[in-house]
Amino acid sequence: MRSPPDPECPPTWPGTSGRDPFGDDLQLALQMCYELHYRGFRDVDDAWEWSPQLLAFRAGCEAVFLDALRRRAPGGDDVGAILDGLLREPVEGTGVSHFLRDHGEWWHMREFFVHRSVYHLKEADPHAWVIPRLQGGAKAALVAVEFDEFGAGRGERMHSRLFADLLAGAGLDPGYLGHLGAVPAPALAIVNMMSLFGLHRSLRGALVGHFTAAEITTAPSARRMVAALERLGADPACVRFYAEHIEADAVHEQVMRHEVVGDLLAREPELAADVVFGIHATELLEQHLAEHLLGAWREGRGSLHGR
Repeated sequence: MRSPPDPECPPTWPGTSGRDPFGDDLQLALQMCYELHYRGFRDVDDAWEWSPQLLAFRAGCEAVFLDALRRRAPGGDDVGAILDGLLREPVEGTGVSHFLRDHGEWWHMREFFVHRSVYHLKEADPHAWVIPRLQGGAKAALVAVEFDEFGAGRGERMHSRLFADLLAGAGLDPGYLGHLGAVPAPALAIVNMMSLFGLHRSLRGALVGHFTAAEITTAPSARRMVAALERLGADPACVRFYAEHIEADAVHEQVMRHEVVGDLLAREPELAADVVFGIHATELLEQHLAEHLLGAWREGRGSLHGR
């Protein structure tokens, strides 16, 4: 990709069949393919974005990844029941934010920031792909949520900017994709799932399901993150990012559930199974990341490449 695409002499792309769908090779390849639709890479010709050869290679990677997600998702089409389940939190939680709140040290927190940087420095961008694929009330309500994510018209309040400020406050590189080389597959897979769902109209229901699940679960997690950061005496910029999500996402969960999902399924009830799939895929990949992080940290080792 450092040379311009040449239709008459295309490169030989590696095969994708049999690759580990959640492994570093496939997830990094997908991330690089998708990034061409966002900000691209320095020294990479923009013509690669729509290169037929690269798109064919990406389709092979996507097929492996999507098939694995579908095989592992429980299935079903009862959207109301699964959303109700997301609203119920266990009394004794064992997730990453619980660990950081109760036991986390500063190095754990900085590693967590690095993992999340691949998404949060482009926060809400993947979800914007679904806007032209929606109609009526669902479209209007989702745009209202995105308006908040993009700072309600104020560049300094964009959530991606707030996360860059968080990284700087933690003494980390705030540059876009500045930590890509250190981030392993479990974190990349979550962002790739968003891009996969967003870039395919056939997966619009899955993208809405994912976005709704994220908005429902973020506020309680953000509250624990604020408690963790305050306990650790973190820079105010670090606290600010998560404090912003406590209030904003508490409102967003209601908008997504009732106005976006409700209107979408009233218009296209056949998408109910796709919405459920998007929720299940999100839970699956978030659990993979949690297992990776907590497994490393409880053994006293780093969770990033080269750490």
